[in-house]
Amino acid sequence: MSGPRLNSQEQTVPIHSDPEPGHGLQAVLQLTDFKRLWVGQIFSQLADKFYIVLMVYLIDQHLLLSTQNGALAGVASAIRMDLTTRAQVITLLATGIFVANTIPAMVLGTVAGVWSDRWPKRPVMVASNALRALLVLLAPFCLLPGPTWLGLPWGYWGLVLMTFFESILTQFFAPSEQAAIPLLVPSKQLLAANSLYQATSMGATIVGFALGEPILKGLHQLALHFGAQGGEFLLLPFCYGMAAVSLLAIRLKEQPRPPSGTSLWQEIGEGLQVLKHVPTVRGAMVHLVLLYSLLAALYVLALQLAALISSLGPSGFGMLLAMSGIGMALGAVVIAQIGHRYSRRRLTAVGLGTITWCLVLLSQLRGSLAFTLTLCGILGIGAALVAIPAQTTIQEDTPETERGRVFGLQNNLINIALSLPLVLAGTLVSSIGLEPVLILLAVMAALAAVLERPWKRC
Repeated sequence: MSGPRLNSQEQTVPIHSDPEPGHGLQAVLQLTDFKRLWVGQIFSQLADKFYIVLMVYLIDQHLLLSTQNGALAGVASAIRMDLTTRAQVITLLATGIFVANTIPAMVLGTVAGVWSDRWPKRPVMVASNALRALLVLLAPFCLLPGPTWLGLPWGYWGLVLMTFFESILTQFFAPSEQAAIPLLVPSKQLLAANSLYQATSMGATIVGFALGEPILKGLHQLALHFGAQGGEFLLLPFCYGMAAVSLLAIRLKEQPRPPSGTSLWQEIGEGLQVLKHVPTVRGAMVHLVLLYSLLAALYVLALQLAALISSLGPSGFGMLLAMSGIGMALGAVVIAQIGHRYSRRRLTAVGLGTITWCLVLLSQLRGSLAFTLTLCGILGIGAALVAIPAQTTIQEDTPETERGRVFGLQNNLINIALSLPLVLAGTLVSSIGLEPVLILLAVMAALAAVLERPWKRC
């Protein structure tokens, strides 16, 4: 699929040495500079996941001991949350970290995208990771004794503030990274490149959340073995630092952009004009927003599905999410190898149809561990069939000079799509039950699949 281009586009020739590029993972990994970008993504993604794990670890191991539960009880009462167990207290404190991490993603994505268009992309990517490596070095100081505010130690608020600034830096890295991919990869290999990114993103999520705490504890014990303290604080600077080093080695040739005389809001408007005038970009953006809305709702529904499985229980919902992640990674690998043989419209329709089928079956086969895990894995494959073609279309059909702001807008929309359904799905499940909500989500996915009109030629 390809759409009309805006007249202001100035194409930048991707840096690659293969005049007739092949397809698949092997071909795209032969591009040296893309491989460096990919390695930087791996370390950066791992660091983002390890960051959340570290915050929860510090709350559990250090800050919870100096917390005045009386003050927390008032907050919990206001949001109708029970604080009868240690886990519930940790959850409430971790919520503050999650909010601090989410606000910049919802508010600053488009603005950061405009600036990433104005600035050279490699320095932005390197600086954002290097600054995050320096920022997380402040974490140990938040454990020092000091005053309390609202019944919580000052160090907790220090971690919240540090998370806020860490998320701001992330908003500059994300659109620059996405905009750099089509500058390093020939258009025929973009599908494979995005598939590889999707697979490693899922892998980093699984590894980061599943192994984060054991790795932190292992580093803590290793440091103690050598008579030192704070080994757990070495992981994040190492990951962010390695990302910066890998990205620094990229040879990224961009067209120099003269200083812009337009205002920030005018440039944001220009990014919106891309969605208005390029139907393929608009349609791909709608697919991504719909997909992430469905996935966000499933985060909540996974708790309910796990609770119905006697051998799992609600605390085992992470296994269901992990299976979805494995399915997305598997789907990404398959698309990388053979996705170029099929039209993106049909890949998207098949993906949405797969999601529909899985949601319907999940509503009918509740309580079975084997069926639920299998369906979550297949649903992940369907999600990959939607996400990867959509991302590739946005990269191909967005003018090079507009990519940063379009990807910044994309990050804004996706973060909103990830946030609102978390509240709506929980409310709907409480009012009408799990099965009707799953059927409602299936209907949404089915309608989107029909609108793709896969029976027509692209």
